Amino acid sequence: MFITKTSLSRRTVLRGLGATLSLPLLEAMVPAMTATVKTAATPTKRFGAVFVPMGERPSHWTPATTGANFEFSPILKPIESFRDYVNVVSNLDRPLQGTHAVSTGTYLTGSAPKRTEAEDFVAGTSLDQIIAGQIGRDTVFPSLEIGTEDFTGYVGACDVGYSCAYMNTISWKTPTTPMPMETNPRVVFERMFGRPGSTEERVRRMEQNRSILDSVKGDVSSLERGLGARDKVRLDQYLEHVREIEQRIQRAEKQATTEITIPVAPVGIPDSWEEHATVMFDLMALAFEADITRVFSYMLNREASQLVFPDLGFNEPWHHVSHHGNEAYKLELLVKLNTFQISLFGKFLERLKSTPDGDGSLLDHSTLIWGSGMSDSNTHSPLDVPFLMVGKGGGAFTGNKHVAAPKGTQLANVMLTIAQKYGAQMDRFGVSTGAFEL
Repeated sequence: MFITKTSLSRRTVLRGLGATLSLPLLEAMVPAMTATVKTAATPTKRFGAVFVPMGERPSHWTPATTGANFEFSPILKPIESFRDYVNVVSNLDRPLQGTHAVSTGTYLTGSAPKRTEAEDFVAGTSLDQIIAGQIGRDTVFPSLEIGTEDFTGYVGACDVGYSCAYMNTISWKTPTTPMPMETNPRVVFERMFGRPGSTEERVRRMEQNRSILDSVKGDVSSLERGLGARDKVRLDQYLEHVREIEQRIQRAEKQATTEITIPVAPVGIPDSWEEHATVMFDLMALAFEADITRVFSYMLNREASQLVFPDLGFNEPWHHVSHHGNEAYKLELLVKLNTFQISLFGKFLERLKSTPDGDGSLLDHSTLIWGSGMSDSNTHSPLDVPFLMVGKGGGAFTGNKHVAAPKGTQLANVMLTIAQKYGAQMDRFGVSTGAFEL
C-alpha cells in the first residue's frame, strides 16, 4: 500500500495584491493515516455574543413550558428548526436597578458598573474577553467586536449618572478598558483580509469593481492543482462566499456614495439596517469558517436607539416605542421587531449549521448567546432578562430545553458556567453566586 497524501498546513493563506486570504478546513490539511483527534480536524470551539437593547417582550419571549421539547414562544419561533441546539434560561436577573447604561454595562461583565459620568469608569472583564484568553491566542484576531450604530461621537455622560463608556460597548478587555465596536463592514472585511487604504482609495477600488479574489487567482490555481475533488468544491464554495460578501459591500458603498446632498452614512455602511446587520453576521460566519477569529461580540443596536424600521410599519423612534406605557400598538411593534431580529439570527445559525467543520458543523462547535440587559423596556426592569444560548460548543452543551432558574438567580451565574466550559479557571464572575448547571 502506498500512502501519497501529504498535509497542507491549517495556516495556509493565499497572498495577492495587498491581500491575505485565510482558508477553511480542507481534507488536504489532515495528514494521511493520522488519527483525526491529532489533526486540524479536531473540533475548534468558538464563541459569539449578541446584545439586543431595550429587552424582549416578556409575554412573547418566555416559553410557556419548561424542560425538553418545550413550546417555542412567538418571538423564538423563527429558530425552532434549531431546537436541538437551543437552550433558553428564564428568571435570570442582572445587577442594579438602573437605566440604559447599566443594561449594557452589565450584560457581558456580570458586574455592577461604577456610577460615574467622568473617565474613571469601572465595569468588569467581559465574558467574550475571558474566553478569547482561552481559545483566541492562535488566531489572527483573538476577538472581533462589531455593531451597527456608530458610537464614536458619544463621550461624557450618556445616561443619568453613567459614562458613555458603558453604553458604547459590551466588551471589556479589563474592568477599565472598554473595547470599541466596529460598525463599518468594509473596515471589518479589510481587517480580516488586508487591503489597507484610505476612504478615497476604497471608493476608487469600488468604482473599478476590483475584487480581493482577483489578486490571488494565481495562488488559487496553484492550490487547486493539488487538491482532491471534494476539497476543490469546498474551496470554490468558500471563495464564492467571500466574493458574494464583498460584492454586497461594494453595492452598499455605491448606494451610499450616490447620495451627494445628504451623506448620511460613511462609505461601506448600507442604508438598510437589515442589510447592515446581515452583512455583519455573514462576516462573522466567514471569520469562524476561516479561523480568523474564534470569538466575537455583536452589539446589534445601541441602547436608547432612535432607529425606525419602516418595512415593519415601525415609523417612530425605537426608544420612544420602548416606553410603551402598555399601549397595544406599541407593544405589537416591539414584538414584531424582536421577532424580526431573531429571524436574522436564524439565517446566521443556518449558515453555521450548513458549514462543515471537522466532524460536524460550525454550529456544533460554537456557543452563541443572545440577550439583553433588561426585560420590560418600559421600566428598564433588571428582572428575568432574556437569555438564549444556541450551539453545542464542541460537546460542552446539549440543547432542546427551557430551564426556569430559581427566582433571583443572577445572569452572571450562567456566564460563569460558560467561562468554565471554555477552560477558564475561575469560581466567580462579576456578581455571580456560583455556577449554574446548563
